[in-house]
Amino acid sequence: MSKDIKIRWGWLKFMYIYTIVGAGGFGLGIIFVPNIMESVFRYPSQDPILFGIVGCIYVSFGILSLLGLRSPLKFVPILLVELCYKSIWFIGVLIPYLIGKGFPFYAIVFAVIFATYIIGNLIAIPFSNVFSREINQLIKIQQ
Repeated sequence: MSKDIKIRWGWLKFMYIYTIVGAGGFGLGIIFVPNIMESVFRYPSQDPILFGIVGCIYVSFGILSLLGLRSPLKFVPILLVELCYKSIWFIGVLIPYLIGKGFPFYAIVFAVIFATYIIGNLIAIPFSNVFSREINQLIKIQQ
């Protein structure tokens, strides 16, 4: 196995904790107190079914991140999915929205929070090793 594998274990665990608290907590708020979430973040009125789906997805990220604390490398795909969808949201949703309609309060909140996740995941995810064969060996050693 190569000795140049660099994994930022602290960052990985921090991002899992951040996801548990941030996404998990936000999702629970959406599921159990949707009206409060809408008023606190000044969201426009939401369809309860779709809003609930979003909440469940965020809670799922939180639950899977709990598992990531135990096996950080096995659950890196959770962080990759977060990185991808948040980056796509910036490019495909936020930028066109800002160009056409302005900058509502809740968009600012999401943009700042999503940016912290994007930056944190870019630091934490061991990209040079994610798709290598050696990562499988590291996962086995970690167990």
